[in-house]
Amino acid sequence: MSDALLDPAEAARLILAVCAPLPAHEVPVAEAMGRVLAAPVLAPGALPPFDNSAMDGYALGGGAEALAAGSEWPIEGEQAAGDGVARAQHGAWEIMTGARLPDGLDRVIPVEQTERLEGPPRVRLLADVAAGQNVRTAGSDVPSGDEVLAAGTLLAPQHLMLLAALGVDRVAVAERPRVAVLCTGRELVDDPAAPLASGQIRNSNGPFLAARLPRAGAELAHVETVGDEVDAFLAAFARARAAGARVVVSTGAVSMGRYDFVPEALQRLGAQAIFHKLAIRPGKPLLFARLPDGTLFFGLPGNPIAVAVGLRFFVEPALRAMLGLPREMPWRVPLAADYAKKPRLRFHLKARVALDAQGRLVAHVLPGQESYRIRPLAEANAWVVVPLEAQALPAGTLVDVCGLGHLESPGIGGSAA
Repeated sequence: MSDALLDPAEAARLILAVCAPLPAHEVPVAEAMGRVLAAPVLAPGALPPFDNSAMDGYALGGGAEALAAGSEWPIEGEQAAGDGVARAQHGAWEIMTGARLPDGLDRVIPVEQTERLEGPPRVRLLADVAAGQNVRTAGSDVPSGDEVLAAGTLLAPQHLMLLAALGVDRVAVAERPRVAVLCTGRELVDDPAAPLASGQIRNSNGPFLAARLPRAGAELAHVETVGDEVDAFLAAFARARAAGARVVVSTGAVSMGRYDFVPEALQRLGAQAIFHKLAIRPGKPLLFARLPDGTLFFGLPGNPIAVAVGLRFFVEPALRAMLGLPREMPWRVPLAADYAKKPRLRFHLKARVALDAQGRLVAHVLPGQESYRIRPLAEANAWVVVPLEAQALPAGTLVDVCGLGHLESPGIGGSAA
């Protein structure tokens, strides 16, 4: 591999070239929340399944003609929600919201637009009522056989509502890629309650990746923290593969220091190093390799924001491809203020997308963009991506904006005024 920095667009191409959609399998709809549909869902029946009343009132029939206010109709029967098929002869049927219309009737007048009369029971109309008025016709929401959800849909509660209404009990979903996380560094302390010795720091990358990866559609197979020794790393790597990981993500030990041993470990594993060092900030030393058995390896630098960027813009596109999803399309949002950077690096900036005083969407680049600063990421609701050769960007320039995760749209904050 050359020491030249690789264009991040070319890195993305190389990653996607070795990623393929994983097999699909069926799961109960009750377990499908947050899963990605692998096949479209066709409606097995109509929704609503029968003509029903949109309100409490009286159901009537009359063909194409409107029934005039002042006309009186004998009350023939009553239909409540849950009642089965009924056949109207003549006259009106008292009906409840959601109840099936008796056969032969085609409109409903609200109860408040009627007057009930006795001896014999009848109803007087206080308003005209046209054919189809206040009726939910069969299939008006979903005709039978329609495609209601496309392949690639990330299932959310509203989708489960629709599937339940249609009586769909199982769906085909993409297999979740199994991912392992290996955090390297003898300075790392996993136990948040343990006191820190001199030179030690708390492991923030492990908890971040363990929380973020499932939100990116992955299944967490293994998480481990290891020191700075090749043999210990290889033993942890073996445990990750034994846990079924298809993708291994490590943090730290990929730069040029004496303890940056990951390239040596990959050589001993027989891995093909596809690239190492990208024209990006933060995260320049990022390494991507493929093992002989097809396992993908992402070596992320150790700084927390470099980890976040590597995951978001290089690991997540791989997961996206494995889930059978198309390439992600960023939002294009104007900058709220001037921004300048050095050329020849693509910048990934912690940002907040918010409404300005005029109600327009703008992107605010947050202060504190250094790769060690975690607090600005906690305040961010989006990433701003500035291309390699861009330098001075005046306020109002359209920039690419991505959500914090590839399955999440950028959040929208309140007015920045």
